[in-house]
Amino acid sequence: MTGVDPRVTLAKPGLAAQALEGVVAAERYAASTALRVTANSAGLHRAADLASERMDELVHGELFEGVGVVGDSVWGQARRDGYVGYVRRESLALAGAAPTHWVRAIRTFAFIEPSIKSRAAGPFSLNALVRVEAEEGGFGHADSGMWFWMAHLAPIGVFERDPAGVAERFLGAPYLWGGRTSLGLDCSGLVQQALYACGRACPRDTDQQAELGRAIGRPDLARGDLVCWDGHIGMMLDGARLLHANAHHMAVTIEPVDEAISRIEPRAGPTKFRRL
Repeated sequence: MTGVDPRVTLAKPGLAAQALEGVVAAERYAASTALRVTANSAGLHRAADLASERMDELVHGELFEGVGVVGDSVWGQARRDGYVGYVRRESLALAGAAPTHWVRAIRTFAFIEPSIKSRAAGPFSLNALVRVEAEEGGFGHADSGMWFWMAHLAPIGVFERDPAGVAERFLGAPYLWGGRTSLGLDCSGLVQQALYACGRACPRDTDQQAELGRAIGRPDLARGDLVCWDGHIGMMLDGARLLHANAHHMAVTIEPVDEAISRIEPRAGPTKFRRL
C-alpha cells in the first residue's frame, strides 16, 4: 500500500479489488459487484462497525463497487467520489439500469401513488439519482416503484450553472462530519454537492479539493472561488463573503472572509485561494 492513498484505493490487508492486481500487493484479489444505494442515504464508515467514523455519505441512487461482506456491511468503493469504506448491506441492491434523472431540489419526497396525499418516503437529497420510467400528472414513476415530483428532478446532463448559488441553498443546515445532505453535512460535503449539481466531478476531502482549479490571490476573490485551509474549505459568494459548513457555528453560515481567516489561520495554517 506504499505510495497509494488508502481513502481512494480499493485495497486493505489481505484483499484488493481485482482491477488492482499488479498495482498493489494483496493475498487475494476479488471482482467487484456494482451495487446501488436504495436507502435515502447511507453512511460510508471506516470499519464494519457503525460506531466507527463516518467518512462519507452516499445519496440515493449512487453506485458502490462492493468487494467483500463483513457481517451486515459491504466493503467497497463509492463510484462517484472514489471513497473506500463500509456501507450497510440493507442500504444496497444490485445496480440495475442506469438513472435518467437527478434530484435538483435541496430535498424532496417520493410517494406511493402520483398524489401528494399518498404515503411519502424520504427525504431524498439534492444529487440523488433516479430512473424515471413513466410520467403522470406531474409525477415521474421511478423503477423503485415510487413517484417523484418531476419539477424537483432534472435529466442527467442538464445541470445548474452557479455552484455558489447551489451551496447557498444549504444555508442553516447543521454541521455533520461525513455528511452530504441538507439534514447535515461538513465543509467538503457542501463543496462537493454544489459542484456535482453543476455537473462537475469533485473529490471528497478538503486536501483533495484544495488542488482543484488554479491558485489566485486574496485581492482576486470572486463568486465561486474556494478558500482553503488545512482541514477546512469554503466557497465565496462574492469578493468579501464566505459560505461554509463549519464546526465553529455547527452549521452552514455566511461570514466575512477576513473574519474567518483571522479565526482559522492560527490553528489551520496559511489560507489558500483557488479558482475553479
